[in-house]
Amino acid sequence: MRIRLTIVACVATLLASIALYPLFKTAGWFGSGLGAVLTVGGAGLLTRRFRLPAVACLLISVVALVFYLDVLFAAGDAFLGAIPTPGSLSSLAELARDGWQDSFRYAPPVPVLPGVELLSTGGIGLVAILVDLLAVRLRRAAPAGLPLLAMYALPARFREESAGWLVFLPGAAGYLALLVADARDRLSGWGRPVFTRHWSDDVRLRDRPDSSPLAVTGRRIGLTAVVLAVVVPLAVPDVDPHWLPDSDGNGPGGLTTVTTPDPLVSLKRQLVRADDAVVLTYRTSDDSTPDYLRMYSLDRFDGDGWTYSTIHGDKNARVDGKTLPSAPGLNLDSSLLHPVTTSVRIDSHVRGMSVLPAPYPPTKVSIKGDWRVDAPTLMIFSPHETAGGRTYTVSSVRPSPTYQQLEAAVPVPDDVASRYLAVPAPLSVGRDVIALAHRLTATASTPYDRAVKLQEWFTKPGNFKYSLDAPSPRNAGALRDFLFGSRTGYCEQFAASMALLARIVGIPARVAMGYTSGERQADGSWIVRTKDTHAWPELYFAGVGWLRFEPTPAGGTGQGSATVPDYTSPLLLPGAPTSGSTSRLPSTGQAPGGRSATGHGSVPRHRADPLDPAGAAGPLAAPHHGGPPIGRLLALLALLLLLVSAPAALHRLARVRRWARAANEADLAHAAWEELRIAAVDHRLPWRTGDSPRAAGRRLTEALSLDEPSAEALNRLVRAEELARYAPAPGPGTGLREDAFTVRAAFAAAAGRRGRWRARVLPPSSAAFPRGVAGRALDAFDQIDSLVMRRRRHSAG
Repeated sequence: MRIRLTIVACVATLLASIALYPLFKTAGWFGSGLGAVLTVGGAGLLTRRFRLPAVACLLISVVALVFYLDVLFAAGDAFLGAIPTPGSLSSLAELARDGWQDSFRYAPPVPVLPGVELLSTGGIGLVAILVDLLAVRLRRAAPAGLPLLAMYALPARFREESAGWLVFLPGAAGYLALLVADARDRLSGWGRPVFTRHWSDDVRLRDRPDSSPLAVTGRRIGLTAVVLAVVVPLAVPDVDPHWLPDSDGNGPGGLTTVTTPDPLVSLKRQLVRADDAVVLTYRTSDDSTPDYLRMYSLDRFDGDGWTYSTIHGDKNARVDGKTLPSAPGLNLDSSLLHPVTTSVRIDSHVRGMSVLPAPYPPTKVSIKGDWRVDAPTLMIFSPHETAGGRTYTVSSVRPSPTYQQLEAAVPVPDDVASRYLAVPAPLSVGRDVIALAHRLTATASTPYDRAVKLQEWFTKPGNFKYSLDAPSPRNAGALRDFLFGSRTGYCEQFAASMALLARIVGIPARVAMGYTSGERQADGSWIVRTKDTHAWPELYFAGVGWLRFEPTPAGGTGQGSATVPDYTSPLLLPGAPTSGSTSRLPSTGQAPGGRSATGHGSVPRHRADPLDPAGAAGPLAAPHHGGPPIGRLLALLALLLLLVSAPAALHRLARVRRWARAANEADLAHAAWEELRIAAVDHRLPWRTGDSPRAAGRRLTEALSLDEPSAEALNRLVRAEELARYAPAPGPGTGLREDAFTVRAAFAAAAGRRGRWRARVLPPSSAAFPRGVAGRALDAFDQIDSLVMRRRRHSAG
């Protein structure tokens, strides 16, 4: 039955499950996980009692776990409160779905809701099944560490911050205990030993194999491995790799690069947060409803999703209250550009926000710290600072183009067309999507008319339904399902789809992400909350630049604070015709203060939450750094120099202490002889610990061709050590130090240049000091182990 090994496997699983605690707000999940582990362990003992095959053991353990979950979470629907029924299994499946949705609803640490507890309990139980099967039934204790490791991978996957090294120790101890228990169990199967220590009158103890030396060695190795795994990463400073050259050939030279592939990392988590926390507050000089606060500009579509190209900004791109680069393509008269000043205060609870929300296009930003601007996109970011708790002022312009300017068929610049008209191959996008784009814009004669047609199709009542329950589109198939099938989604689907259709019909397009204008307060300020997170398309028109469009439904049945820009309705533009085939877009907006019951949406692809009080990363993980981090490089260089010079320094320190402690002639002889031994070891000359002084001297003389002064010095050292060891009185110690140095110089001359440098820089004898310290630490560990063993023996006797 292997009862002891089963118990250790259960304990190892429980200890490893402690790694899950950073994912939860409370410890309520641990008790149910404990029950699952005990259930699996009991099922394993039962199946081994009847010697069932391994497959039967696995199946019975799974069934036992299902019984346990049924009793714990669906007893009301189970037969006699314990036996699973179709109704109880259906309840478990529904609760698991709720738990899966709750896991995306909250950023870690999450509350221990029933569905979340079911998932955690079931997951711990499955790990226990695998550990029991591998370590106990199949006798493969080492591979059993893989399912244990899976529980460490979950916090690493869903949290930006490390859980700390203390979380590693319980699981590591449990795994080592599992290996030791397996080794002892195997050793006990060898039968009665021939030789044994009769240290007890108890026959049972006397028949046990004497494995104490092997156990001590194993514990030494295990302890050393754990200490190295914990201490070495703490001692090695972080080396930021982001200054290395990127795929575009950019690299050192003060250039900061941001290459995070998916900036829409935590939007849906913000949208469905139960607290709808405040992200920022701002005041604006804009008399009308303020424009959106943009953060990211996604210009690349690879057939599966939108992301953005590498963002650059050297030290000269720091904002520092300077005038920012001109917005690409914006060539309107100043009379059509309404200046706006916005003062923003980011809430202090926001974590990891390294890109500033700002109205587009910004012309000047006043903020303290190292904040830079990417000229093509006007994204304002910092290579190493975050915006939480900061206050800054943004000067921007709000364009008011005329109808004639938007209708003008001006060719798009080549650099804009090459970057913002790129579409994957038809087979990747889908010919049905391409046909749809051309069908919707067949009657439009200009790019602007085509853009209006596309927006009107998305916002027309009854065409699409807004819902946060829709899955995030991760491939072209999901995009086609949104356009042709479900017609249900949130802002990511709407923005991504319109931007793609616009590119197909020849309009440069990209997807922007940030926040809507939010909700106006009684004092005239505006509050932006997590549910105001939003994504929208931006379309380019020559002479006008990038303009925001809004295909996402607004109002009570859509994104509550979304607004449709006036310039997207032709009849509201200056100089628009009084009649024509183009009709005014349907009114889909509502007052900015209106909020929908479901909020609005974006991408649930990342575990981080910018308002997580535990400090999870925000909408964008720490941006990649450009120029080489001088401070880190200097620290790394200093560490390397320290490591290289440490052996020689230890060697010199030991020599100084050796001669300083020589208080009489015998000590001087021993110090000189030790100097001779170290010189021989450092220069890789033959030296045997058991040799007498005369034998050691003869061996060295045979190995080397010493000149007469060196040979005489060696003989004097041998004579002095013999007298100090064996004679009633030692010989005189005068000149022994000089003799030791003479012999060492002869050894160095015989070793050659390479041998001399090796002996100076990396002398093997320098390892004696740290080896001695480690040995004393392990001796202390052995003493504790021996004390525990003696107490166990005393108790057994």
